[in-house]
Amino acid sequence: MLKQNLQFKLSQKLSPQQIQLMKLIQLPTQAFEQRLKEELVENPALEGSTEQEELYEGDDFNNSDDFDDDYGNESIDADDINIDEYLSDDEIPDYKLAANNYSDDDDDRESPLAAAMSFHQDLLNQLQTFIISDAERDIAEFIVGSIDDDGYLRRSIQDIVDDMAFTQGIYTDEKTVESILKNIIHELEPSGVGARDLQECLLLQLKHKTPTESVDLATRIIEEQFDGFTRKHYDKLLSKYGISQDQLKKAIAEVEKLNPKPGGSFSSSTRVTDNIVPDFTIRIVEGELELTLNGRNAPTLHVSRDYQDMLRTYKDSKDKSNAQKDAVQFIKQKLDSAKWFIDAIKQRQETLFVTMNAIMHFQYDYFLEGDELKIKPMILKDIADMVGLDISTISRVANSKYVETPYGTKLIKEFFSESMKNDQGEDVSTLEIKKILKTVIEEEDKSKPLPDDQLVDILKEKGYLIARRTIAKYREQLDIPVARMRKKI
Repeated sequence: MLKQNLQFKLSQKLSPQQIQLMKLIQLPTQAFEQRLKEELVENPALEGSTEQEELYEGDDFNNSDDFDDDYGNESIDADDINIDEYLSDDEIPDYKLAANNYSDDDDDRESPLAAAMSFHQDLLNQLQTFIISDAERDIAEFIVGSIDDDGYLRRSIQDIVDDMAFTQGIYTDEKTVESILKNIIHELEPSGVGARDLQECLLLQLKHKTPTESVDLATRIIEEQFDGFTRKHYDKLLSKYGISQDQLKKAIAEVEKLNPKPGGSFSSSTRVTDNIVPDFTIRIVEGELELTLNGRNAPTLHVSRDYQDMLRTYKDSKDKSNAQKDAVQFIKQKLDSAKWFIDAIKQRQETLFVTMNAIMHFQYDYFLEGDELKIKPMILKDIADMVGLDISTISRVANSKYVETPYGTKLIKEFFSESMKNDQGEDVSTLEIKKILKTVIEEEDKSKPLPDDQLVDILKEKGYLIARRTIAKYREQLDIPVARMRKKI
């Protein structure tokens, strides 16, 4: 039997315009510029000034969403379109005439890009200085290609032999590869390149140092007692080698001068890094904080004059053909898309500014003085309640945006932290506790570093009641090792 039921259901759906706005809000400045460039290409009814288009050459940002497909899908008769709504003698959008708080970035300067040579290319160039046969050179180049960016050869000799045979048609044996690795690759700069592990890397670097008593002792320790050295069992080393504490200290100093990642130093000095473009700027003007939105977030956009002229021509024509009506439908869709996009940019500007303004006033003392101990506990809900926006919107603003302050460029989400109670019952930020913990560890006696239990007692004396496991968690977040690994002679 057929049954007929009546069911009430409450649901919430986002319109294409709302989805578009959320997508734009979460974009940082450089990605936002790329999104604008894509929209200008996709929608011929949207135009930007020449100066702005030159500014759009930002980093690659791949956004596969295409909102234009959702615009104007409804069937509307051309005769029902009010043409006058789409005609305007003023090409300047309303939001450009309003009083906006953003900077024109007149002082922006482009950083020149270095034409850097890659780490592997430098190693290949060094091979040209060796007098070797073509077969040996082919093997050496293959080994160089197997070295990772840190400078290590993390593949076994057998794997290299097999890979050369299968992929390059180079047939050799493990003994030949081992010989080329030892006599050629290990002689390349920086010293230590081509090592299979940290121990071999350190020994290769010590081998290239000028022989001294300290270097010889360091070589023996790394070669014979590497595990004991890494675990900082200094008493055992003193007893085994019958040396004084001063001699061991000098040997350790020689090891500390070595580079555990020989390839990393080369890469970091030549790698072309992406510049962070701050989305906001906070300045101190006459003792007061002043917030500005990066001017690159406020592009000059307007609806195409040509498309408006097309509608005007259609309106003035007496005989309207079916082709003209189809064209009007297309123009209507593109004009709506352009207007919605411009409106979304306006809402993006307002959302970014009011959110950052609330954060600035919440953390007013920090931005005014730069003391990290002045950062208050702050969660997303605090800011959402202040500005009347959803928590997810605040999260989109905070997770990917940077603010330039007198104390450096900061990621906004770093200002958010949980709160804990001190012995006075006051709420303090976990960032404040981490800062104090880091200071205590930096000032400790490195010959007798403080274990976590003692750190708990010290912070308790300072008024912070924290469990030992919490201390361990904060220490790991600060990338600070356990007490035994912080020990120095």
